[in-house]
Amino acid sequence: MALALVAVSIVAIGAVMAVKARGVRVMEQHVALMQATRTLMTVGIPPRTELRSGTATGQAEGYRWTIDVSPLGDGWTIPDGKVPWTPELVRIRVRSSGGALSDVRTVRLMLRPSQ
Repeated sequence: MALALVAVSIVAIGAVMAVKARGVRVMEQHVALMQATRTLMTVGIPPRTELRSGTATGQAEGYRWTIDVSPLGDGWTIPDGKVPWTPELVRIRVRSSGGALSDVRTVRLMLRPSQ
């Protein structure tokens, strides 16, 4: 009887450990994806004086990434304004080889083209 109780306890502990180990792996993968996204935000977006509308794609360290830069607000204009900067929506998508996706959006100021 005692041996059966010990066996059931060991099986239960093993099942809990397996679930916890799987959770740790998922968390590590998520942290790695967020770190890849953060790195791309730091070094992948050009400085504001060089930022241009369009799409850039690439792959690094097993992650595929896309950076989309588009006007924010569907062509907002400032009447009689001589503002040298315009807000641009920057969307960064990073996908891991396992299919996990990070989708981050931010706003950057872009030098308005000369008219």
